[in-house]
Amino acid sequence: MLWYNGFDTIDYKNKQLFTVAEFSLKMCAVPVAISGEDILKNSGREQVIDLFERRIDNAAKTMQNKMAEALYGDGTASSGKTIGGLALLVADDPTTGTVGGINRATAGNEYWRNKAMVLGSSDTAWTKDTIRPAMEEMYRKCTRGVDRPDLIVSDESLYSMLEQSMQDYQRFTDSNMADIGFKVLKFKGADVLMDGGQGGYCPDNTMYFLNTDYLYLRPHKDRNMRVVGGDRMAVNQDALYRIIGWAGNMTMSNASVQGVMKNKSSSVSTPENDGEGE
Repeated sequence: MLWYNGFDTIDYKNKQLFTVAEFSLKMCAVPVAISGEDILKNSGREQVIDLFERRIDNAAKTMQNKMAEALYGDGTASSGKTIGGLALLVADDPTTGTVGGINRATAGNEYWRNKAMVLGSSDTAWTKDTIRPAMEEMYRKCTRGVDRPDLIVSDESLYSMLEQSMQDYQRFTDSNMADIGFKVLKFKGADVLMDGGQGGYCPDNTMYFLNTDYLYLRPHKDRNMRVVGGDRMAVNQDALYRIIGWAGNMTMSNASVQGVMKNKSSSVSTPENDGEGE
């Protein structure tokens, strides 16, 4: 923008307004199999359930669980074949690494760095008395004009500290989120969601401040947790196969309004397979 008056010259020189970030397509699949023997046993009037369809449903749940885990990863699992999750996009050290083909360590690329507050071993850990001031500081750092965090995702530990700090205040919950099994607190208008404890994947002692206007999980329209290619008869087995497939990646268009807080001695846990699916 140029301020001017009268007949001042208005410079028409083109300016570079956008830097293109490119994210690779990532693919995953869950195979489902049923033997010819099981097909025969589960057919006709004796059929109680559609065994193959039930296994496909279970495989889809397995894919959903593994995708939920991958959302927190850094994209290096499975030899770099997984999606780049929050550990990559909203990193503990935003001055290193390459995201979407843009090197965050390069001078001039400061705009591509998220905000981070990481307590080291020599720091005093956050408590129920200090968690709110720390969150307020991170919220301010992630605010730019009308852009501000609208979703805060926390592990069980930091969520519990926040909950204890709010006991003397009125707590508001989102009834819609509660209806699907999540208990949600509000912090400056942002939903605070706990994704910890049993079945949660948020890394230990971690809290993400996210602006979802600039953060996306982008599935390919033709491969979004659906059966790929129909039934496949095994070449050397009396068995039928199907593949549940997904393709896409997690992407970001603005890093400067995203943030992460990590408490003292934080660590990233790797959940074990829950045994669902094939």
